[in-house]
Amino acid sequence: MKTLDDLLLLGDPRLYQVCEPVLQTDLPLVKEWVRDMHNVMEQIRDRYRFGRAIAAPQLGFMKRLVYMNIDKPVVFINPELHDLSEEKFELWDDCMSFPNLLVRVSRHRSLTIKYLDENWQLQQWQTSDSLSELLQHEYDHLEGILCTMRAVDEKAFKWRM
Repeated sequence: MKTLDDLLLLGDPRLYQVCEPVLQTDLPLVKEWVRDMHNVMEQIRDRYRFGRAIAAPQLGFMKRLVYMNIDKPVVFINPELHDLSEEKFELWDDCMSFPNLLVRVSRHRSLTIKYLDENWQLQQWQTSDSLSELLQHEYDHLEGILCTMRAVDEKAFKWRM
């Protein structure tokens, strides 16, 4: 089982790679990957007191898979973002791969996410504000983009207090 020691940290070249789609033949592995993602996210929550979702590449699984657990666990397989709002908002973003650094970014206020669930069924979800931001952050991981690359300017960084 993966642990916090397996989490890829800022500077690891794998964090900048575009992930491959999850194939239907990968479904038996998805449960194991999600278990590992859940375990590491719980360890982040215990140590740093944050963490709502994690993307597979943060643990070296170079697949298009996101695990979110706020009120209940949700698995996003091969997610796609649609209907990104023109309206944006700025916020201080954090990331498990650099847990003590905050980055000021601009994100779309709302979006629609289409994805496959663990049963390979197509799902669609419209969301806004903090969940919209969270899903954009995790989707970026699948594209090899970190929030450090989306900083609003060169002064958009600060240490978590």
